[in-house]
Amino acid sequence: MASYNKTKERLNINVDKHLNDGFAHLTHYWQNHENGASGYFEKGARQYLKNDLLTAAEELDQLYIPLKYDIPFPPKSKPKFKFIDLFAGIGGIRLAYQNLGGKCVFTSEWNNFAKKTYEANFGEVPFGDITKINEKDIPDHDVLLAGFPCQPFSIAGVSKKNALGRKHGFLDETQGTLFFDIARILEYKQPKAFMLENVKNLVSHDKGNTFRVIKNTLTELGYTVYFKVLDGKHFVPQHRERIIVVGFKNDIFKGQENFKFPDMPEPVAKIRDILDGKIDSKYTLSDKLWEYLQNYAAKHKAQGNGFGFGLTDLNGVSRTISARYYKDGSEILIPQKGKNPRRLTPRECARLQGFPDEFIIPVSDNQAYKQFGNSVTVPLIQAVGKQVVKSLLSLDESSKSKKALRRQKV
Repeated sequence: MASYNKTKERLNINVDKHLNDGFAHLTHYWQNHENGASGYFEKGARQYLKNDLLTAAEELDQLYIPLKYDIPFPPKSKPKFKFIDLFAGIGGIRLAYQNLGGKCVFTSEWNNFAKKTYEANFGEVPFGDITKINEKDIPDHDVLLAGFPCQPFSIAGVSKKNALGRKHGFLDETQGTLFFDIARILEYKQPKAFMLENVKNLVSHDKGNTFRVIKNTLTELGYTVYFKVLDGKHFVPQHRERIIVVGFKNDIFKGQENFKFPDMPEPVAKIRDILDGKIDSKYTLSDKLWEYLQNYAAKHKAQGNGFGFGLTDLNGVSRTISARYYKDGSEILIPQKGKNPRRLTPRECARLQGFPDEFIIPVSDNQAYKQFGNSVTVPLIQAVGKQVVKSLLSLDESSKSKKALRRQKV
């Protein structure tokens, strides 16, 4: 049986040179050839094979479909439901819903470094810019998942844009309007449910007007909408508040989804739980950087501001890790006896977000810091997802029961 990585070797595929929509078609075709979604990708896959991968002497139909996925998180062979993964990043939301028995049939992410990490772990290259993807080219699915860009709505993002005299929220033409790409896909594909993730500040941005537009749009598309701000500290040693928005199609569930957000377990995780024993000295702050951070903190403290570094209590939880962590690591510093503090390693950042240790990190430290800072807290997403899937499966069970009753009457 052909394996995914052996097939890549046979086709001489260096992933760094194939993080494009052509290889996205091919990997999506390989992963969906048994579930009816392959038709959406076959034309592009064959074209890419013919034009970019196969020699003139090779027959297109002789290509093996790789059935054995020698990657950390292979697709489910007998999935309970289908989903799509938009603004996918490195696949934190996909991982959570795959753990719950789902099969991803389409994914999109514009950043090539994130695509590389995604492919290494899931054996699939996401399609690129969602604004350029026609909703008609997306397979049918049960659940739409999206962690759409949060910079236009985050406190840090808004402050930065204000300082630069740039627009934010929906006025940010490059990121703020990406929600409406979600809306157009929901309108056309009409999935049974959706789950969106964003920063806590989305609720209060522009005096609540931004979230009001989002909620009204989703309601007008025919969904009952639930939302709640949840903190990752109940699952990992990190204070990370995010808003989760869940919706169920009215004409399918008819108000009977019985959904509720999960009860949060008591926080027990501590920073020391995620730390490695032996740490490379390169993660220790230089004297110059440590002095700068201390002076910077003292300056802002004198002005009555709260800006400064975060020296973490090893028996407590950390501040929120962000995509800027690669710059100086100041928001989460680990104290060291007789040394300057250090930043977390990329693997420790992965654990801080709830990724298992088998998750592959194929990029540089700086890119890894950006990726985990932008990612979701996987176990929190999975806890919410469990409730979403519970509603989905109860709907399917109810449908089967009704069909069985009808057959008995006949």
